[in-house]
Amino acid sequence: MLTTCGAVTEDLSDRMFLFPQQSNTAHVKLNIAQKELSVVTLCHRSFTDLKRDHALFSLATSSNNNDFLIFWDGTNKEMAPWIRDTTVKYGGIDYNPNMWHSICTTWDSKSGLVQMWFDGIPSMRKSISSGSSIKGTMMITLGQEQDSHGGGFDIKQSFVGMMSDVHMWDYILSSCQIQKYMDDRQLTPGNVINWNALDFQIVNNVLIEQKLNSCH
Repeated sequence: MLTTCGAVTEDLSDRMFLFPQQSNTAHVKLNIAQKELSVVTLCHRSFTDLKRDHALFSLATSSNNNDFLIFWDGTNKEMAPWIRDTTVKYGGIDYNPNMWHSICTTWDSKSGLVQMWFDGIPSMRKSISSGSSIKGTMMITLGQEQDSHGGGFDIKQSFVGMMSDVHMWDYILSSCQIQKYMDDRQLTPGNVINWNALDFQIVNNVLIEQKLNSCH
């Protein structure tokens, strides 16, 4: 049985979503107003001990299930951003279990250039899906990978762990701004997704917990 909490807008500073077990139902749905994105910066933090495939962020439209997906390919040990149903892969990443990782992904539809920042280290830029922007009603889920618009979840791709500080902008953040995010310093919040004023809905077993801050 699906249990859905109504949509709320909350400041989740110093808090995190906890996905305590694998499932093909539990997820957080993020609500945004935008109907088109031609430039994107997405940043998020996560903590997991999963070794298998799992999704870190999934944006689907009615025309593309993987319109903007951040996916860990556990078999090949590669981080894979999918944009407009096409992917590039980034290997050689120290995606170690049981520690927080900060990931930012930028993409510009005009050039198709995509770049990932992993724990402060920028990847090389690659080209993907140039010339077409993300359009339509956007369904965004944390904790599951969409194989249909808002559904089609696979338990073997579900996320188990903790997730925090999800922000999305409709422009490319400078390298200095991304470094600020990586260092958890003051930053202009996302104007598409803002963790400090997050419009979201929890479906099934996802908890909101205080973020685990180190003691000084």
